[in-house]
Amino acid sequence: MRYEEFRREYTAGGLSLEMLDACPLRQFEIWLEQAVIAPLEDSTAMVLATIDENGRPWQRIVLLKGLTADGFVFYTNYKSNKARAIERQPEVSLLFPWNALDRQVIVGGRVEKMRKSESETYFSSRPRESQIAAWASQQSRPISSRAELEQQAQRIREKFGEAEISMPDFWGGYRVVPRQIEFWQGGEHRLHDRFLYRKNSRSGWDIEQLQP
Repeated sequence: MRYEEFRREYTAGGLSLEMLDACPLRQFEIWLEQAVIAPLEDSTAMVLATIDENGRPWQRIVLLKGLTADGFVFYTNYKSNKARAIERQPEVSLLFPWNALDRQVIVGGRVEKMRKSESETYFSSRPRESQIAAWASQQSRPISSRAELEQQAQRIREKFGEAEISMPDFWGGYRVVPRQIEFWQGGEHRLHDRFLYRKNSRSGWDIEQLQP
């Protein structure tokens, strides 16, 4: 198979400065809403990139579970590889790959742990089996088989019975507070449109257009 022959033109539409909101978070909401309406499957999926203890990058897909004036929210096990990496180096990157719309959004920022009360509110809204999975999985740790994982989940079901499932103390939310956000729109003949927002000292945002 000759991968170098895989190519297509990007014709979904252009992007100009006049089309952008002055606030990148509002602009992101506009694009996310369009991705949901499209509809794109897993439109809230984002690639989270972190740096491990040896300075090596690693990526995985997580789901966006909130967007506030302060940033992008996701939840995870606080003992997972991603959480340990964040504890050592809280500077991370997010990527939203909306390929069907010829778009991508890249976020660079610093991670902060959310308040326990915020995490509990979200945890209580999750399906019961998802709550059980949060308790059952020792995320990122080795396991001998799928059967062992299923057994761990069954033990949690039996532990709580019909009672309400509380949030584990090793699970909760993070917020990525952005310092720069790039919006990329594919263009014909590889002449793509790119705009980068950077946080400035006045608590506002500067915008510049980048060459493709």
